[in-house]
Amino acid sequence: MIDILRVVADLSPVCAGGSCGLPTAQADQSAIDNILQIVFGIVGALSLLMITVSGLRYILSDGSPEKTAKARGGLIYALVGLTIALTAEAIVTFVLKRL
Repeated sequence: MIDILRVVADLSPVCAGGSCGLPTAQADQSAIDNILQIVFGIVGALSLLMITVSGLRYILSDGSPEKTAKARGGLIYALVGLTIALTAEAIVTFVLKRL
């Protein structure tokens, strides 16, 4: 049987002095917070846009059962997306504050 750890260790590059010439990121806590705020802000804005579009489709459906059902489905999906985005932001903020 092949020892997987030995195979992986043989494939890993040997770096002189601990530096392999790979780029490193110097991100501090505020940079990560700013990036996450931008990402969750965009997701929230898109969800609100979809809620607005689905609401307009619902209003303009003229009582057609197919159009009404489609608009209602879009509204439900947008609300679920907004809920997930808000919950994800709360979880990420909670975890980052604990680090």
